Amino acid sequence: MAEFRTERDSMGDVQVPAQAYYGAQTQRAVENFPISGWTLPPELIQAMGLVKYACGVANRDLGKLTGTGKNPLSDKQVEAMLASAKEVAAGNYNDQFPIDVFQTGSGTSSNMNCNEVIANRAIEIMKGDRFAAEKQIHPNDHVNMGQSTNDTFPTAIHVAVGMSIRNHLIPALKKFAVSLSDKAVAWDKIIKIGRTHLADATPLRLGQEFGGFARQLELSIDRAERAIEAILELPVGGTAVGSGINTHPEFGGRVAEELAKESGVPFVEAANHFEANAQRDGLVECHGQLKTIASTLFNVANNIRWLGAGPRCGYYEVKIPDRQPGSSIMPGKVNPVMCESMLQVTARVMGNDQAIAISGSSGGQFQLNIMMPMMGQTTLESIMLLSKATDAFVEFCMDGLEPNEEACNDAVEKSLSMVTSLNPYIGYEKASALAKEAFKTNKTIRELCTEQNILPPEQLEEALDPFSMTEPQA
Repeated sequence: MAEFRTERDSMGDVQVPAQAYYGAQTQRAVENFPISGWTLPPELIQAMGLVKYACGVANRDLGKLTGTGKNPLSDKQVEAMLASAKEVAAGNYNDQFPIDVFQTGSGTSSNMNCNEVIANRAIEIMKGDRFAAEKQIHPNDHVNMGQSTNDTFPTAIHVAVGMSIRNHLIPALKKFAVSLSDKAVAWDKIIKIGRTHLADATPLRLGQEFGGFARQLELSIDRAERAIEAILELPVGGTAVGSGINTHPEFGGRVAEELAKESGVPFVEAANHFEANAQRDGLVECHGQLKTIASTLFNVANNIRWLGAGPRCGYYEVKIPDRQPGSSIMPGKVNPVMCESMLQVTARVMGNDQAIAISGSSGGQFQLNIMMPMMGQTTLESIMLLSKATDAFVEFCMDGLEPNEEACNDAVEKSLSMVTSLNPYIGYEKASALAKEAFKTNKTIRELCTEQNILPPEQLEEALDPFSMTEPQA
């Protein structure tokens, strides 16, 4: 069997791997872009298949595929084309998308890759010869009918991003929020010392601290929802420049409706196709929300890392699960590896946001943005990293996280900030002097106040009750 076959496009003959479902235009792009070795993410490939399916349904229902135009299809051919697109959407042909991410900026190469795979697989479903020079089901005339790369590729990006956030990121964030909320309730009676500027502050409860973390995650879920909202408008229907040339006036709306039904994400047709084709502002906004989520996850993981610092020479107010040996030279050392993994992931996402911002602001000229493949890959990478890192952090860190109540209690009694509750009794200046003296003499505030009879014993006990310091007092 020959290793290659000859395919033809508008520029001439091309040698294509013999059994590949793609054709000449895909092979040209493979040869033109030997850049990174990174192909499009599976989520984007599958979203392209779903977009092609929705476009096929719209063209079928509008009578365009079986009408009087050039090379009309039979009903069976239309159904084969739709079935083929659904197979791509299911991920069955991810290995047939070999083009590098850093390709033509509109994604034309990958759009044609998708058209070629769907057309050839549809011919195969019809028991035809997918290697024949004349295509019974044509990648441009039929699969790409009423479409341009300029409207369908960004549509596929929006679909992939919306589905990935809904199906992966939001569930991961919800699990994290529940884990933190559960600990906030369970640890509500554990009093510890607060810290501002990394310096001792007034007491709070460990449950209150983790309740604050839980609220951060709840807000992150809201931001993830807003990230989806930013990309709900779909460019499809604008074709090359937003004018909708060569497509039916109802096409964009019908495709958006079908995509909403298939994906479960409430996509809609763009309000203005010239904006939707030319600009990727929605994707910039979407990733901005992802960056904020990354900032939150960095903050929470880093706080837990600090709280677990020790075990003998740090705070050690929470016990982070041991996951693996921490040093090749120091026996018995264990490190907060899940926290460190999360910090690296979130730093990457914050860096990705800069690439997205530059691409959105500088990559679009007139009627087209020419940074789209990278923008799609980068956004999906951020979603994947945040989702998987959060899942791993909950399973391998949060699920086994325990409080160290003894360390929390010890720090409270030693804290000089205990003197804050004496302000209403003795004033700021005298309280400040007591704090300085306590530090100098290595005594607690309670010991010093007792020695100097600062307050009657019962009143002092009430004033220095750490639990009462964790809530407002009338």
